[in-house]
Amino acid sequence: MALPNESTPVADRPLGPVVPGGSALRPGAGLLEGRLGRLERLDAARHGGDLWRATAGQDHLWTYLPYGPFTDAATFSRWLAERADLADPFGYAVIDPEGRAVGTVALRNIRPEMRVVEVGHVVYGAPLQGTPLGTEAQYLLARHVFEDLGYRRYEWRCNTLNAASRRMAQRLGFTIEGVFRQDMIVKGKSRDTAWHAMLDNEWPARKRAFERWLAPGNFDAAGRQRTSLSDVRGNDR
Repeated sequence: MALPNESTPVADRPLGPVVPGGSALRPGAGLLEGRLGRLERLDAARHGGDLWRATAGQDHLWTYLPYGPFTDAATFSRWLAERADLADPFGYAVIDPEGRAVGTVALRNIRPEMRVVEVGHVVYGAPLQGTPLGTEAQYLLARHVFEDLGYRRYEWRCNTLNAASRRMAQRLGFTIEGVFRQDMIVKGKSRDTAWHAMLDNEWPARKRAFERWLAPGNFDAAGRQRTSLSDVRGNDR
């Protein structure tokens, strides 16, 4: 007799482990509060001005995205209004301690019945780049995905040529799983896509590493990290 967490062979062909529980939840409006800032549902009227100021003149931010760069605030605002109305991708604004929107991130390819979701559309303006808040925003979203919404697989995909995105995924604790060759055509160019993922059974260790890295004692008086996130995660193994 098979145990509850085992599969039952059919015609001597093995199946995967039984997955308990039902569907995951879709993301909804609500704040994801952190020590350094917060994530809130993207709103063009409320966040548009701040986001334009945070990203204007930084054309490189849009190199690997299917949209942008934007020539003026009005064009950017129209695009943002369209994005903010979508349920998938479900956009968030990253809010700094002064209440300013300094970046965006989204949950996309949302598949509640499979309990799989992807993080994407990551655009960090100049005030957010290289800051602890940028990392905390990713921690808050991952915690929400696994602990509040009930997903079992959290994906990160990017252009294989986007070295910064690949480094960020691996720094945050996503595992590289492979490359889909000639996966997309983006802005008229062929794209090979690197797939990364984090699983629910990996999350507790990733969470401990995030929280140890984000602890106030890990930063000196100038705000510089004492121990890198990769080293914290390595010490947690």
